[in-house]
Amino acid sequence: MASSLTKDSPSVAGTERTFFGHPRGLATLFMTEMWERYSFYGMRALLVLYLSASVADGGLGFDTATAVAVYSVYNAMVYLLALPGGWFGDRVWGARKTVAISGTIIMIGHFLLALPAEISFFIGLAFIAAGSGLLKANISTMVGHLYPDKNDPRRDGGFTIFYMGINLGAFVAPLTIGYVGQKVNWHYGFAMAGVGMALGLAFYFLGFRNLAEKSNHVPSPLSDAERAATIKKMLTWLAIAVVAYAVIGGTGSFTINWVLWPLTILGLLLPTWYIFRIKRDPELDKVEKSRMSAYVWFFVAAAIFWGIYDQTGSTLSLFAEKSTATTLLGFDFPTSWFQSLNPLYVMALAPVFAWVWVALNRHKREPSTLVKFTFGLVLIGISFGVMMLAQSAAAGGAMVTPLWLASVYLIQTVGELTLSPVGLSLTTKLAPAKYASQMMGVWFLAVTAGDSVIALLQLMGAPTDTTFWFASQGALAVLAGLAIFMYRRKVQPLMGGVH
Repeated sequence: MASSLTKDSPSVAGTERTFFGHPRGLATLFMTEMWERYSFYGMRALLVLYLSASVADGGLGFDTATAVAVYSVYNAMVYLLALPGGWFGDRVWGARKTVAISGTIIMIGHFLLALPAEISFFIGLAFIAAGSGLLKANISTMVGHLYPDKNDPRRDGGFTIFYMGINLGAFVAPLTIGYVGQKVNWHYGFAMAGVGMALGLAFYFLGFRNLAEKSNHVPSPLSDAERAATIKKMLTWLAIAVVAYAVIGGTGSFTINWVLWPLTILGLLLPTWYIFRIKRDPELDKVEKSRMSAYVWFFVAAAIFWGIYDQTGSTLSLFAEKSTATTLLGFDFPTSWFQSLNPLYVMALAPVFAWVWVALNRHKREPSTLVKFTFGLVLIGISFGVMMLAQSAAAGGAMVTPLWLASVYLIQTVGELTLSPVGLSLTTKLAPAKYASQMMGVWFLAVTAGDSVIALLQLMGAPTDTTFWFASQGALAVLAGLAIFMYRRKVQPLMGGVH
């Protein structure tokens, strides 16, 4: 399929075969990422529903709080592991080899989910989280490697095409994997996710020759001494974990909370420690330290945003299952299909937002980064205000119209488009030179922190099926957005000239 989508670029006609005017390697990475996202979002659309479904219906029969906590911790670990994923690409395997290994780990994980055993299911989740973290940190880097000249005018367009592949996979996955999982068999759905990743790997290996040679190099390989020290540390921590859980299991007191609590605490402490470790580095100059002080504001705001946003696959999915009619205009559909709305909205609205920002900039009226963050937080807060109304409408067991959730996802997507791309760009601008590569992983840690807070609330027994759950988080997001707006004149000087 990659070759069928190639054509000659006018600027290099006769010398290079291209993919819509871009390097052919973009087709390989596009297809790899599309199928990886297909497997990831297809599995995620089923995860909470499967965990909370009764044993009689083929699920694991977990209570709502545990199901949401498992989902939140899993999602947090995916983004937490993106940080060591980047380290493996930079210091151990190189980006190309890391993506190949991570894709294989993800595929194995999905097929483990397809086995009808609880232990294999959770081992599979661990595999997918680890593989996704490794892949996420490296495949985007490989897109950049296709354009050696950083001023190549095709560069931004290449990333846009790549981004469309992400959303195309995320859109189709719930429609197919979700349908099979809910209507036919949960484990068949998980197996379909594994097949999706296998297809992604097939395209990747077949297109190896089209990837940039730079992707095959290890930028900063470990010395023999560093490698030995790293292996020693990893084996030490592994031995501690094995002994600890062997003791817990031997006493007969092991429950899933022995996994959820440590990972939740790790997901909260590690991002906090990492941010302040960078901020207090004595090698940073005054401007870099000031910019990191400003970045703390954006990091906390992003954590609040993603903690709410990522509930699309947990609390909102359960609301869809328990309280939302799944018939519209006479057509009946599985609740997992709601998960396709966000990528559909993104594909429709992302070009519009790109045009709007350029148009406003041309007239010198484009909002500042701080104002865009305010928009994102206020919108995500409003979306949960709408959910509060939907929850009230569902009181007494009533089944509400699917238009409630369709509206919530639309508002959240608009909020995402005002905050997420801006946050990625801002991270690169505020990053100290010493941590230029690592700061993208720090941005992902905001997702880890947000999801870990939701997991903590669930482990502490907070009910998700109440108006207070949605109202309190919606109010927090709006207040956080207003705080950024009110203090923008104090935060802006800390940014050291970055706007």
